[in-house]
Amino acid sequence: MASSGKLEVDVEIKSGAQKFWDNIRDSTNLFPKAFPDQYKSIEILEGDGKAAGSVRLFTYAEGSPLVKLSKERIDSVDEAKKEVSYSVIEGDLLKYYKSFKATIVVNPKGDGSLVKWMCEFEKASEDVEVPHIIKDFVVKNFLEVDELILKD
Repeated sequence: MASSGKLEVDVEIKSGAQKFWDNIRDSTNLFPKAFPDQYKSIEILEGDGKAAGSVRLFTYAEGSPLVKLSKERIDSVDEAKKEVSYSVIEGDLLKYYKSFKATIVVNPKGDGSLVKWMCEFEKASEDVEVPHIIKDFVVKNFLEVDELILKD
């Protein structure tokens, strides 16, 4: 019987919440341009790439751990709360996890922001580790987006 779990992390960033949110929401365009060592491409397969129901295909570069291809569906978006949830519906990650859903929430904190990333997963087998490597990759991305914004 494979086990399920949750993982979450809070990342303090220097950028304002709206600016950070806008950049994260534009990840389809931003990530492959800004981080070509990690993202080869992000294609919109269904929808506009931002609204609930949109499906995007992520093709990762050599800098990505575990995963080279990932098809993700945006499950819900709340612009007012700066919250987006998505599910991995196809790709390499599903070799390790039967299901993988994540949520990003951006909250103002002082002059900067507090970004929360949470995931819920079900392991494909007991041998599979808790996805700390994915969490670390996400944290790295958040900090890199923050650096990018601060350079502007």
